[in-house]
Amino acid sequence: MVQHINVRDLSHEEWLQHRQTGIGGSDAGTILGVNKWKSKTQLFFEKTNPELRQDIDNEYIYWGNVLEDVVAKEFENRTGKRVRRDNRMLRHPEHDFMLANLDRVVVGEKALLECKTTSQYNKDQWEGDEIPAQYLCQVQHYMAVTGYEKAYIAVLCGGNNYIWKEIERDEELIDIIIEAEKDFWENHVQAGVIPEIDGSDATSDFINYMYKDIDDEEVALSEDADTLLKAIEACKRDIKETKELQAKYENQLKDQLGHNIAGKTESYLVTWKPQKRKSLDSKRLKEEQADLIKGYYKESETRVLRVKQIRREQ
Repeated sequence: MVQHINVRDLSHEEWLQHRQTGIGGSDAGTILGVNKWKSKTQLFFEKTNPELRQDIDNEYIYWGNVLEDVVAKEFENRTGKRVRRDNRMLRHPEHDFMLANLDRVVVGEKALLECKTTSQYNKDQWEGDEIPAQYLCQVQHYMAVTGYEKAYIAVLCGGNNYIWKEIERDEELIDIIIEAEKDFWENHVQAGVIPEIDGSDATSDFINYMYKDIDDEEVALSEDADTLLKAIEACKRDIKETKELQAKYENQLKDQLGHNIAGKTESYLVTWKPQKRKSLDSKRLKEEQADLIKGYYKESETRVLRVKQIRREQ
């Protein structure tokens, strides 16, 4: 039987404390590496050190919560189905680290409804049978916890384009999700072992956030750091060589095109067209209108990583 906690009377802080005891549906995509907004490194620290949770109460989340009722009501209007709230935090009967907070359940069916809002710029991610991978993982996680046979997902794109889709239970994907979450929970969160730090934007943002407070000291780095530094230098050389090689190939193509504006092979169409662009002469502006633009400068601070090789005396 699925375990549950009634969350109706819980404060947001109390709800977060219960969330710390397991993995929720929105975490599934992160653990499987398909959520570009959050990395496993960040999720690990959020589960082990709640105080490191980043403030994400932004406008997107606010309006997503406000419009949840609208998205759910429109689902009822378009499908003729009835949905209701489920004010419980559910826990998998066998894998107690798996949690689920459902947006809605569908009356008369063993099914759930997940409500989303997104920008119009993301509309192409929902075309045809497409569903963003992180949301697919989320609803399959919920079906794993509840035992439900299917899920529905409804999304309002750009405030004026409504899409809903039916998602069947996928036992193969559920098995993959369970194994990945089990590994993350037992071998990282409970074991206190940080997942390998990757190069994603999400990890970079979180590392910068976590170490934003600076101590004006120099420390001795581990021997592993030398390996990392050599790898960084190798990457820089590879990038430089790749850019030079790309420029070489591009110049050879331009030479073949000559004065012609386009060329074609069996597989490619190549164009070499003139293109105008306007740019601000910032140097002249600073020289001639220094007092005028002084009030428009915006100051920001970032930590910059620089590497300098130390030459040792022979």
